[in-house]
Amino acid sequence: MSFSEKPVYYFDRPGKDNSHDAANIAVKRAQDLGISTIVVASTTGETAKIFAEVMKNTGIHLVIVTHTVGFREPGVWEFDTGLLPYFKEHGADVVTGTHVLSGLERALSGNPKVGGGSRTDVIAETLRRTIAIGLKVAVECTLIAADQGKVPVDREVIAVGGTAQGADTVCVVLPANTARYFDLQVREIVAMPRNR
Repeated sequence: MSFSEKPVYYFDRPGKDNSHDAANIAVKRAQDLGISTIVVASTTGETAKIFAEVMKNTGIHLVIVTHTVGFREPGVWEFDTGLLPYFKEHGADVVTGTHVLSGLERALSGNPKVGGGSRTDVIAETLRRTIAIGLKVAVECTLIAADQGKVPVDREVIAVGGTAQGADTVCVVLPANTARYFDLQVREIVAMPRNR
């Protein structure tokens, strides 16, 4: 039997106060494993900017996954478009795609005329509630990035999500396209908030 010691970092509390540490942890694990891409969820671009700064001069590619236009308010994109030139200068890709673990399902399950949950809701809630909200976000962003052709499906990436705001969950993921969801593998949880 072989065993390699890899630390798992547990944040005392979830949320954006962990973002800078999560970025450093993500870069360190990417370098340890020779992973060339970090996928990070960022609603406004604030979290992505932290990652871009920490990743500067590492040669690691940053893929930023944002909310869709109209996610919270019809016709509104929450991302700070003023940051787009900054991310372009840093070689990052900004991806906006429909949330694969909610999207249309949320419209159906949240509609009193239709009601009820779906199998997709069960997958999302399982990731969100039994492990960490950030894990659900990281998995979903990896699916979106793969569907947009921004990450390979045959090489591991570091995927980063968070709880409400910021980054607090870092994992190593073998991506898959949404149509092949069960080919996606969470290979390591590197950091997460401790469940309470």
